[in-house]
Amino acid sequence: MEGIFSADGFLNQSLTSVNNILWTYIVLALLIGCALLFSFKTRFVQIRMLPEMIRLLGDGTKKDGSKHISSFEAFAVSIASRVGTGNLAGVATAIAVGGPGAVFWMWTIALLGAATAFAESTLAQLYKRHGKGTYIGGPAYYIKYGLHSTRFARLFAVLITMTFCLAYISIQSNTICGAMNNAFGIPAWAMGIILVVLSTACVFGGIQRIAKVSSILVPVMAVLYFILAVVVIGMNISLIPKVIKLIVENAFGLQQFAGGFIGITMMNGIKRGLFSNEAGEGSAPNIAASADVTHPVKQGLVQALGVFTDTLLVCSCTAFIILISGVFTNTSLNGIQLTQSALQHEVGSVGTIFVALAILMFAFSSIIGNYTYGEMNVKFLTSDRRWLFLLRIMNGAVMVFFGAIASLDLVWSIGDLFMGCVTIVNIVAIVRLRHQVFSLLTDYQHQKRNGVKSPEFHRSQMSEIQENIECWE
Repeated sequence: MEGIFSADGFLNQSLTSVNNILWTYIVLALLIGCALLFSFKTRFVQIRMLPEMIRLLGDGTKKDGSKHISSFEAFAVSIASRVGTGNLAGVATAIAVGGPGAVFWMWTIALLGAATAFAESTLAQLYKRHGKGTYIGGPAYYIKYGLHSTRFARLFAVLITMTFCLAYISIQSNTICGAMNNAFGIPAWAMGIILVVLSTACVFGGIQRIAKVSSILVPVMAVLYFILAVVVIGMNISLIPKVIKLIVENAFGLQQFAGGFIGITMMNGIKRGLFSNEAGEGSAPNIAASADVTHPVKQGLVQALGVFTDTLLVCSCTAFIILISGVFTNTSLNGIQLTQSALQHEVGSVGTIFVALAILMFAFSSIIGNYTYGEMNVKFLTSDRRWLFLLRIMNGAVMVFFGAIASLDLVWSIGDLFMGCVTIVNIVAIVRLRHQVFSLLTDYQHQKRNGVKSPEFHRSQMSEIQENIECWE
């Protein structure tokens, strides 16, 4: 069946050409420009308010019996989507295609992009609406009520649903099946059927079940993977200076400039970094809006911390393991197989098995986390529950199985195309609404300086747009 979706087929070649143009001339410029804008205008809020971000993980107004999800649960669901294939397979792909220097650009887009993540999630909180016992919101809502453009909002809702529930689902499924086949010899089609059953059962459970599952699975699997990485790095601590030097030299080396390779390195680092941490993509704001907090800035800060957790922690773990092992020089390895080979080189055959089990948990949590974004935006588009049922079938069955039998290059090409399109729409929106982000941050900081431990926001504080804000009475 894999031959049907051959990597050298016409579809994949066409998508690669389109992606090269899209990312080279549009997406990279918008991503970097937006990240720099919010970083400088907020005086690098993502760095100077890091202690506040950590403190806020335990903050919230959730009460017993409420269907609202807590600040931490919103953080966990967004991390469930972020931490997955991008951290284990995406990093490996970036290094295989762009070289070790791609890691530097992943770090850069995370450090700068955290400011973008702060902005989009703060706006999602500001424009959230009352749902059935919970809050709903996200880019579609701040586009509709902030920019007063229903068509632009509907475009975003369609794009993000297709991106996360169709394109990204196939990437997660493809990676799980590749890892399980490499470790245990399980055929891709058989693993695909297993994933169909499991994911369908979860997505029919709703956001509360997803939040509960994610808040348990994500911390456990992240800690286990981090511990393993620390052990490997500790065993090779003398090589770390050489690894860092390798990353920097390949990011800026004369050889890369002379060979025209610097553009490929930067593009792959930023693309895989964005796929992993999603800063600016407009995904995390959907769940960030659901959190019950007393000020929009609180959840903006918490979601900025999610970017750091994803890229600077988990992605770096994978990158160091691969570079320490030296197996990245083997051009026949790519994706999750490269990560498995690196761990096998360092800890023996158990490494291959561990990565297979880790990617099963990481990527599966991403599958159910990604579905959350699609459900929220389908509800924005229509109240007809038949479309929601169709989404659950497409997400839990069709695209999961498609990803299992499709080629690695094809699923990544589809993902890159939709990722670029949805990012463009979201960045245009948050840049146009930037002044509201700056105003909210100023208010939050003013209250903190005046000794208010837990700042509060009321919509009357923004009288000029008060009629467009439904919550925050």
